[in-house]
Amino acid sequence: MQQPFEKVVEQHGGTVLRVCRVLLASHDAEDAWSETFLAALRAYPGLPETANVEAWLVTIARRKAIDVLRARQRRPVPTGDVPEPEPAPGPDDDPGLWQAVAALPGKQRQAVAYHYVAGLPYAEIAAILGGTADAARRAAADGIRNLRQTYPEAVAK
Repeated sequence: MQQPFEKVVEQHGGTVLRVCRVLLASHDAEDAWSETFLAALRAYPGLPETANVEAWLVTIARRKAIDVLRARQRRPVPTGDVPEPEPAPGPDDDPGLWQAVAALPGKQRQAVAYHYVAGLPYAEIAAILGGTADAARRAAADGIRNLRQTYPEAVAK
């Protein structure tokens, strides 16, 4: 029969805290320690009686410490003032160009927009439109050729 979980915490809490402190800063170590024992409490009833409880807890603590480190890396880092981006050209800037783009066949219009406006590579465009990267490249090239024919001012820009 397993001993009560409170006894497990008493016996191995210090070891788990030391492991957490070695891997993390002190305030993060205490959080990882708490998370370790919360996870262990949930899994403890299913732990075999022959298991090495201390090794099991240290393994959980190590994983919780890694989780804390990964979460810290994902947190945004404060910066100074971020410069305002220049506004992208819109339909109001050159309505004739946008009308010419709108007149393109569907796949050409989408390929031109995805590649030349959004900057996506042809492989990703192919995944979106269905087909191959070569077909996406061809559609974009045909779209640009059609724009040059129907809207010659676009060539000068």
